[in-house]
Amino acid sequence: MVLLLTIVLAFFVPWPWNLLVLLGGVLLEIGEVIWGLRLARRWRPKTGREAMIGMRAEVVSPCRPHGTVRVHGELWEATCTAGADVGDPVTITRLEGLNLIVVPAEREPFEATAGRNDHPIGTM
Repeated sequence: MVLLLTIVLAFFVPWPWNLLVLLGGVLLEIGEVIWGLRLARRWRPKTGREAMIGMRAEVVSPCRPHGTVRVHGELWEATCTAGADVGDPVTITRLEGLNLIVVPAEREPFEATAGRNDHPIGTM
C-alpha cells in the first residue's frame, strides 16, 4: 500500500526528488512486508485439540460419569467424574480421543439489575 502511494506521489514531484520518493517507498514496502511476516509467525491461531481446552460447554445428557455436552453447537461425548446434570455448564480440561474430560464450571454471577428499568412500558 505504501509503494502504491509513493508511485502516485512520484508523478507530482520534480525529477530528482521523484526518484528518491520512489526508492523511499520501496524501502518502506520491504519493511512493511518483513514486519508483517514476523507478526504472522508470532501469532499462530489455535485450532484443534489445544483450542478446546478451557472452553465452556453445556451438558445435554447427564454426565454421571458419561454423557453428552454441546460445544459451539456440536455434540460431544463427555466424562465428568464429579457429575453434572442437564443444562449445567462445564469446562473442558482435556481430550481423550473423541471423548472430552470435563469438570463442573462455576455459573456466571447474576448481573445486578438494581436501578435498571426492566419493566415493559406501561406495566409499572
